[in-house]
Amino acid sequence: MEQRLILHIVGGDSRLRATQSRTAYSLGHHAEVYSDLAELIATSPQAGVIIACDGLLEEGVDQLLAQLGDAGIWLPVVAASHNPGVDDVVQAIRAGPLDYLRLPLTREEFTRMASHVQSDAGRHAEARRRLIEARQRIGTLSGREREVLDWLSEGCSNKAIARELAISPRTVEIHRANMMGKLGAQHAAEAVRLRLEARFEEDEPEASELSEDECPRRGGAGG
Repeated sequence: MEQRLILHIVGGDSRLRATQSRTAYSLGHHAEVYSDLAELIATSPQAGVIIACDGLLEEGVDQLLAQLGDAGIWLPVVAASHNPGVDDVVQAIRAGPLDYLRLPLTREEFTRMASHVQSDAGRHAEARRRLIEARQRIGTLSGREREVLDWLSEGCSNKAIARELAISPRTVEIHRANMMGKLGAQHAAEAVRLRLEARFEEDEPEASELSEDECPRRGGAGG
């Protein structure tokens, strides 16, 4: 038997929210409606799934998820808009929502979404927590510390990073130590893993070449 969900419908106009909540109730789910993100955050729901509609997505899904994370709300988020473009969907999904759907949601889409939430919500919420926390920690880095982390993620040694940034290896060591301290990383692989969790790039290499003098992907540190 399908589990009853709590759906937090946020944004859009009042007619849309009313229509979507009626559909949810007709399928046996419970719906709460909020005019904007501030109202949702003030309520601070701790169970269910958030359906973020139209206007909430204007600044990007990544910003929406960051605001929810700052408020300590880690519920899975489904983005929904009336005319989502392919690029909008791709960029949004990379940011970490559970799904991106077209409004208005039909009964079939509600049912599919409910199945998705029930199977993946716990895992997804934990992954989003890691993503947001990783981005927040990386956001504390200075520009140079971030550059060191980026090159370190490419598999570069301190000497290779020094060549790429035209600074001394000792200066790289200082920036690297500061970077590791801010990230709370004990080893280079932990720092790289944190950057991977932040999803700044989808195709980062594994941190398995960290002792080499060459930068395997960009190739600028060779010779």
